[in-house]
Amino acid sequence: MNTITTREAQEVRAANESGKQPVVFVHGLWLLAESWKPWRDHFEAQGYSTVAVDWPEDQGSFAEAHANADSLAGTSVADVADHVADVIAGLDRKPVVVGHSFGGLLVQIIAGRGIAAATITIDPAPSKGVLPLPFSSLKAAFPVLGNPLNYSRTVTLTFDEFRYGFANAVSEEEARHLYDTVHTPAPGRPLFQAATANVNPWAKTKANKKNPDRGPMLVVTGENDHIVPFAMANAAYKKQRKNAGVTEIVEIPGVGHSLIIDSGWATVADTALDFLARQGVTAE
Repeated sequence: MNTITTREAQEVRAANESGKQPVVFVHGLWLLAESWKPWRDHFEAQGYSTVAVDWPEDQGSFAEAHANADSLAGTSVADVADHVADVIAGLDRKPVVVGHSFGGLLVQIIAGRGIAAATITIDPAPSKGVLPLPFSSLKAAFPVLGNPLNYSRTVTLTFDEFRYGFANAVSEEEARHLYDTVHTPAPGRPLFQAATANVNPWAKTKANKKNPDRGPMLVVTGENDHIVPFAMANAAYKKQRKNAGVTEIVEIPGVGHSLIIDSGWATVADTALDFLARQGVTAE
């Protein structure tokens, strides 16, 4: 079934018509594609073309997401990975893929399929084989994993839950602003899939880390991230560095899981752009 939206198709068409190197952005849980707008503007100013991918059944705006809070109920990692791959299939050139949180896991899956020119995986949710489970990660995931019924539901965080998991490294005022403008309901199923991956031989969170066509990859982690602390991101890096391609990791000082949407986002974006430049993945 074709799940590509009209907006996504238009952005793919525009990217192809531009002839420029495309960059595909993939969001994670509790966010929407629109959360990447500052990044897209920044990358386009550097000469890239950009596409922001929805998750299947995503709503188009913050208000619509809250008005249709159950639209993503039951959505799985495989559903989203296949959708991202379908969007990429419409591009004339292999794209750079940039993902945050579960989007960071998804772009690793995409890279493992050999369909990315380069990958920026930011605070990535754990793929199969990533073993560390720090206490802060378990605490941040408890609002979902604490109730087995959430497997087939969506979950809206309370402000305190969002503050702990996402916005612990920004001011109370900024945390409240982010909660009131970007936080949206998210499906519980991906978190359950990640939590059980290492005991499930058929886990859908597996990323092929040995594909020689994976391309260069940068793992980005925030120093104060509660959801994906350094130990978890570093474990992903250690798995990925076995690939023949360039694999690097960088820790951004003083930031938490909201690093792509809070007031420090440009530092993270410039770190990604610097990596692409060093790998020769230019806008043209």
